[in-house]
Amino acid sequence: MRAEPAPESVVPAAPVPVVFSWSAGKDSTYGLKTLLADGRYRVVGLLTTLTEGYGRVTMSGVREELLDRQAAELCLPLTKVWIPPACPNQLYEARMEAGLSELRAQGVRHLAFADLFLEDVRAYRERWLAGLDWTGVFPLFGRDTRTLAREMIAWGLRATVVCLDPQVMPPEFAGRAFDAALLEALPPSVDPCGERGEFHTFVLSAPIFRRSIPCHPGEVVQRDGFVYCDLAAD
Repeated sequence: MRAEPAPESVVPAAPVPVVFSWSAGKDSTYGLKTLLADGRYRVVGLLTTLTEGYGRVTMSGVREELLDRQAAELCLPLTKVWIPPACPNQLYEARMEAGLSELRAQGVRHLAFADLFLEDVRAYRERWLAGLDWTGVFPLFGRDTRTLAREMIAWGLRATVVCLDPQVMPPEFAGRAFDAALLEALPPSVDPCGERGEFHTFVLSAPIFRRSIPCHPGEVVQRDGFVYCDLAAD
């Protein structure tokens, strides 16, 4: 009898290198945790937009030095994209494209986001990335945000509310810990993860950090329609 040919060995595909669009907040942290556990991808870095003249993360107002501490505790290189205050979208895209070009030279073609349910935001990102021959990755998209918020806390994530919209949340929530008590106290109209921009957080510690980041709340100010709680490193 003629022996049957041996089956072809299946070589698993190498994990795809991906950079995470990093906000310094809870959604990015939990999204990164999710992506690190996904064998299809290999996270090779973080990318963050900061505002020129302020030295702070765009939207949340987190100090650059605290952002740097997070990247160090995650052991991931950080690409910084600098944009001016009130940046027009055309300029934002140009600055982002320049940042992605540097990463593209390193063989990266995938950018991950911690978006949760806003279909129009995801569609915009995918359309813009496709024009650059990049692909978006959305590890948390479609998750129930009430369940997700409680998962983050149970996982061991510690975060502080650093920015909020006072039109939808009481200003005194600025500087509060993102915990079960805060979730219970949120107005019913506010998404538990702040997905519509109701609030932003800074993560002090999480199981994927090597060490926690010691810092303390400082001045609370209202600027450009938002309330910010300044955090300073200890």
